[in-house]
Amino acid sequence: MTRIHGDPDAFVADALRGFARAHEGEVSLVDGGVVRAHPLESGKVAVLIGGGSGHYPAFAGYVGTGMAAGAVCGNVFTSPSTAQALRVAHAADAGGGVLFTYGRYAGDVIHFGEAERRLRDEGIDARTVLITDDVASAAVDDAGERRGIAGIVCVFHIAGAAAERGDPIDEVERLAALANSRTRSHGVAFAGCTLPGADHALFEVPQGHMSIGLGIHGEPGVRDVPLQSAPELAVTLAEPLLRERPAGAHRAAVIVNGLGAVKYEELFVLFGFVLEHLEAQGIEIVEPLCGEFVTSLDMAGVSLTVLWLDEELEELWRAPAFSPALRKGASAVLPGEGRSAADDRAALPTAEAPAEAASTAPPATPASLRAAAVARRLLVSTRDVIATHAERLGELDAIAGDGDHGIGMLRGVTAAVEAAESTDPATGVRELLQRAGDAWSERAGGTSGALWGAAVAQIGASLGSPDAISAADVARSVTAARTRVAELGGAQPGDKTMLDAIVPFDVTLSAQVRAGRGLPSALRAAAEAARAGADATAPMTPRRGRARPLAERSAGHPDPGAVSFSLMVAEIARCADTSREGR
Repeated sequence: MTRIHGDPDAFVADALRGFARAHEGEVSLVDGGVVRAHPLESGKVAVLIGGGSGHYPAFAGYVGTGMAAGAVCGNVFTSPSTAQALRVAHAADAGGGVLFTYGRYAGDVIHFGEAERRLRDEGIDARTVLITDDVASAAVDDAGERRGIAGIVCVFHIAGAAAERGDPIDEVERLAALANSRTRSHGVAFAGCTLPGADHALFEVPQGHMSIGLGIHGEPGVRDVPLQSAPELAVTLAEPLLRERPAGAHRAAVIVNGLGAVKYEELFVLFGFVLEHLEAQGIEIVEPLCGEFVTSLDMAGVSLTVLWLDEELEELWRAPAFSPALRKGASAVLPGEGRSAADDRAALPTAEAPAEAASTAPPATPASLRAAAVARRLLVSTRDVIATHAERLGELDAIAGDGDHGIGMLRGVTAAVEAAESTDPATGVRELLQRAGDAWSERAGGTSGALWGAAVAQIGASLGSPDAISAADVARSVTAARTRVAELGGAQPGDKTMLDAIVPFDVTLSAQVRAGRGLPSALRAAAEAARAGADATAPMTPRRGRARPLAERSAGHPDPGAVSFSLMVAEIARCADTSREGR
């Protein structure tokens, strides 16, 4: 259990603040994460890492010489927002380009991908290398679909060491991708982890068993088997990695990683048996690591990572590293010795939001102002309904995910409400929903945060500021939002995602409006279609997202994203009916 916290919602901010104070000479806190206290030399590539918090030393602990220039830190088990990634990138950029590298999780891909696009629009050469080392999350034929777990440390160091020696961004990107292609990981869990403020674990492992193929976001493994002795466990962890050994590979970097609650002595016991087993297969071990490198709060579990080395990767793996969590090689002195960290921090680029350009848009029309007032009321109502069902949504998500969907939805819609209520009363619906959508994405993070934020903003953009807003305009805005969600998330109907509720809602609403039904009636029918769509996800097999590796556990339970969408549109339909009755 996570026992030490103040306000659970401020857990990440509090932890980062304390971390930065503990390592004042090494890192500096920025809005969205941390960067090196001593800025990069001009012209060097800024390797930026990141993801959800709850995995320390990942990600903030790997900012330093021979590692990352900065880390973007989201909420617990939730991807950071696009805005966070941009702020850290601006603070770390030294003119040599930016390379984002992180584990392949849907929310991270969406948010970091958008940050990369915006940096390119600004003229900054931004690239991405996704890390896909977890062999349990997809078959070898779909290796590009795998998620990133403890193997991220290998890619971080290879990329960071290449950038440190002054390699151009093309070369840093190539070497990071090469390291990822030759890194494999496999893990087991003995007990689940507990989110800050929660009173029960996200999942349980049957007594006397272990769960094989766990994820680092509190996801259980893909199957439970009886506990094994250390020699047996060493073989269980290593065998799938050995099966994917590249031709001719006989040297490897090895990491035995604890997930948070396994004691170091236990890790050392396993470590010895792992090395003996690998050496018996003719593998020479190069600078192995044993300890906690990528955790999952207080999860009891271990993982094994193997980076199959060639000559150029071995040179980089042996290169010095000096960060709060990884110190290896000859780098025993902080960078910037001879000048104070305070002086260097003063030279850091500020992470302030860019000043808003003077608005050139015409004043909002009366129709747009009326629509904005309606949007404010609907956001408040949907926040209240999510608050009522947040615990249920979290429990539903915990069946095959990390259990944070309810918390994330409430955090996001609350941010949207605050943004909407703080806007000037003269703000039209387009601008109001843009700000609400951006706030939702920023506060919630994660895949659903990105998708909901984009959907809300897209509805505003589609409605615009016309002289009149009809039911057909509302229907078209919903279609535009559905299209945007599909583009960003890459899902299709039948993949067991929120799209399975959005599509029937959109189709029914458009059909009802074309048939001449009034908007309240059309919304009521569309909300019922969304509910049926959400219910219909129960027997489906997830084909995208974190639940995909745990398809069997998901069977018989509806998708939490589809359920949350159906709850919100049902509330919108109820409000529309109430408004009609009050007129």
